[in-house]
Amino acid sequence: MSEVQTVADYFGCNVFSDSVMRARLPKNAYKSVMQTKKMGVPLDDDVANIVANAMKDWAVEKGATHYTHWFQPMTGITAEKHDAFITPTEDGNVILEFSGKELVKGEPDASSFPSGGLRATFEARGYTAWDPTSNAFVKDNTLYIPTAFCSYTGEILDKKTPLLRSMEVINEQALRILRLFGNTTATRVTTTVGPEQEYFLVDKKYYDQRKDLMLTGRTLFGAMAPKGQELEDHYFGNIKQRVSDFMKDLDCELWKLGIYAKTKHNEVAPAQHELAPIFTTSNIAADHNQLTMEIMKKVALKHGLVCLLHEKPFAGVNGSGKHNNWSISSNDGQNLLDPGDTPMENMQFLTFLCAIIRGVDEYAPLLRISAASAGNDHRLGANEAPPAIISVFVGDELQRVLDAIENGTSVEPNSDKTFEIGVDALPNFPKDTTDRNRTSPYAFTGNKFEFRMLGSADSISCTNVMMNTIFAQILSEFADELEKADDFKEALKKLLVKTIREHKRVIFNGNGYSDEWIEEAAKRGLPNLVSTVDALPHYIDDKYVSMFEKFKVYTRAEIASRMDILLENYSKVINIEALTMLDMAKKSILPAAIEYTKEMCDTVASMKAVGVDTSLEVSMANKLSALTVSLSNAIETLDSKRIASKDYEDDVLKTARYYRDEIFAAMQSLRAVADELEMCVPEKYWPFPTYTDLLFTV
Repeated sequence: MSEVQTVADYFGCNVFSDSVMRARLPKNAYKSVMQTKKMGVPLDDDVANIVANAMKDWAVEKGATHYTHWFQPMTGITAEKHDAFITPTEDGNVILEFSGKELVKGEPDASSFPSGGLRATFEARGYTAWDPTSNAFVKDNTLYIPTAFCSYTGEILDKKTPLLRSMEVINEQALRILRLFGNTTATRVTTTVGPEQEYFLVDKKYYDQRKDLMLTGRTLFGAMAPKGQELEDHYFGNIKQRVSDFMKDLDCELWKLGIYAKTKHNEVAPAQHELAPIFTTSNIAADHNQLTMEIMKKVALKHGLVCLLHEKPFAGVNGSGKHNNWSISSNDGQNLLDPGDTPMENMQFLTFLCAIIRGVDEYAPLLRISAASAGNDHRLGANEAPPAIISVFVGDELQRVLDAIENGTSVEPNSDKTFEIGVDALPNFPKDTTDRNRTSPYAFTGNKFEFRMLGSADSISCTNVMMNTIFAQILSEFADELEKADDFKEALKKLLVKTIREHKRVIFNGNGYSDEWIEEAAKRGLPNLVSTVDALPHYIDDKYVSMFEKFKVYTRAEIASRMDILLENYSKVINIEALTMLDMAKKSILPAAIEYTKEMCDTVASMKAVGVDTSLEVSMANKLSALTVSLSNAIETLDSKRIASKDYEDDVLKTARYYRDEIFAAMQSLRAVADELEMCVPEKYWPFPTYTDLLFTV
């Protein structure tokens, strides 16, 4: 009888990991690669050749025939071009080769990727550059090499390059702060992320009958099912067998790729679920999350399911987010957001905490931009997701500490001892110093911050670029002030008091869903950028551009290009949705309504012929006829507004505003009529699977 294989036996089996490199590389080559991974030291060409050959041999043993430079263009998904390892020989055969040059640099055609005006279509050349800090892996008989992507002239065309740059920036500035606290052992500070991924599963046979799901990822029509999420019985409920089988296979495939899939459970809405990984370095977490979304879709199909990653696939029930759990650690073993046990460690923690509070307050629009999309606009602000107002939750205990620092008073923890704040001693915090606040977009949860605003389909790269750069900026300002102080402790105390007084407006520990908070936030002067179109123009505010240029994360042109790409994407998404609605309404819903109305009229005529009372049937026929006319009018209105959008094509911002204000409003009107018709038309006439079919049949 064969021995049962455990997860530890196959975890990371398809990854060219540190342990694989240690076994396959000469000692000096392995040491060079580790220096590159940990310290950012460039890799020598000779070492690159050794690594490439070992990587190729390992991949071929795993069944690989091709390799690809795997990158993250501004589409928000990943891209890849596959090349075979084969090289022809003189005798007509082939040998398998892979050089250091091919490992380090690739050249995909860059002409059709979004550039936001950075380059013309005919400027096709683009380069990919190996990211040695993120391990290569084998998938589908191909060696995948994580890379950055840039144009021939050096402009950033991807999401990974700025993420790597931002990680370097916060490393430099955080080390300055650590040195001020006397830390001489830490040589690197790393940001880590654990992105929780929410998603829906629907039966493929119903998905295939819904053109809106296939083309847009969400239902553009659909009346509410008799039951939704009101009983709250799905959240953390028993996982159905079919879903459980999917989750088991998903875990297995993720573990083979070294992805730390940890937690799985039912979410709030029917057919909604969540997967949460263990924290890892930000760029690796971004790679892993992109892989996770891709593999979710593939594994679902094997089970006759479709995985929906849209932020709001169904109206009337919760949408899906991606909770970006962010922390920062040093390579001497410190989590810099852990309150710690000693006074000095706590002062260090409070310095980083105050820097984050100030950063969120001063740069809130950038955090909002990082979660801005047409899909996420449906979700934010509803009773399921944070509002568009950026605020920080710290919890009662930390709030008391911050109040004490500001007021120069003491804090009495849950013990007999009083701790003086900022002078002699600080309280001994338990690991979890706060409750969780699901309504806060930026919540402290013990030793990390959870940014809950990000949409489920989004790459986490942009959000983490924003966080890393913002907090690096504040830490650099702190360091500039403290490094020249004659009395560090006194200067630090004054800095923390000043920071809390000037930025406490962004701290809110209450219910972010309430109308009262919207009013209170306005009084505090906090921005409420409700839609993507409201948020994106702030991308090019001089203050933000100066920060990005200071740290060489983006140039002004690269920022402007990203704003244009996102605005264009917003308009394109809504345009596709509008066209899909028109197609479904004209070809399916309108004919179904007419057919059923005709049957009702035929029934009325037949009943009248034999003298039967037809008042009910006539009333129903009149209602159907009126709704059908309203549907036709709504179709015509949406059609005309979509055609009129061409008048704004020369200005991406005006176009986006038009789509938000005019076309989206017309889409809502069309949906309202169609959904009312759905409630009147028998299922045998209705052309699509209903919400009941989609949400309750898996």
